[in-house]
Amino acid sequence: MFRRPPVIPVIRLHGVIAAEQRPGRLNIESVEPLLKRAFAIRSAPAVAVVINSPGGSPVQSRLISRRIRQLADEKNKPVLIFVEDAAASGGYFIAVAGDEIFVDPSSIVGSIGVIMAGFGFVGALEKLGIERRVHTAGRNKSTLDPFLPEKPEDIDRIKRFELDVHQVFIDHVKEHRKGRLKADDDNLFTGEWWTGLRGVELGLVDAIGDLQTVLRERYGPSVQLRTIAPKRPFLALPRFGFSTAALSNDIASTLDDRAYWARLGL
Repeated sequence: MFRRPPVIPVIRLHGVIAAEQRPGRLNIESVEPLLKRAFAIRSAPAVAVVINSPGGSPVQSRLISRRIRQLADEKNKPVLIFVEDAAASGGYFIAVAGDEIFVDPSSIVGSIGVIMAGFGFVGALEKLGIERRVHTAGRNKSTLDPFLPEKPEDIDRIKRFELDVHQVFIDHVKEHRKGRLKADDDNLFTGEWWTGLRGVELGLVDAIGDLQTVLRERYGPSVQLRTIAPKRPFLALPRFGFSTAALSNDIASTLDDRAYWARLGL
């Protein structure tokens, strides 16, 4: 009797995690349809997710991670995560939703921390002869105004915010990697990132392995991989011309993306 080879749906999550709707960004709105299509393949013995992300929005990271786990439990299918260049910060937050995490020896994993960054332009307007006028209701509405000196109370408030978000991240990792973490909190949750090899030693990930090799070993040499890609808009028309605002936004977003990757040396 002829038996069809197993089919494994593969979802590729590549890019910075942000709520903004644009190509190259990961968020629950763009990822949800891919997850639904992958888990809808009843005959699939598992779902594979390939991650290549330096992180981004903690909210979107949690929403995507939670949705992966919800569908995995609902459909009773294991989720195999494959890290390429990086699953750092929010990328790692998503990765721990999987039942197993495989990495390349040189992948970057971890970065379990929270960062907020900006610039200060104190005195810049005065030198340029510009008068700035700001009116607020609520004494903390202008927290960390880049044109005013930092206030200790603002810094304390931001630090409390970061600690709250960091604890959500820590709890999430502990819940999903329970019994597999091999180092104490002071070493794992400092915001540091590691190679895939070191990640295996620390229990942050499970093993060294790539998509093709692992799936062939586990489901046979005839296993078929079905990439679940975003659907192209029906009768999408090419766009001609450009607007200065759109071009400026694209440049700013590209620089922002590069800053995320640059933190990892990529």
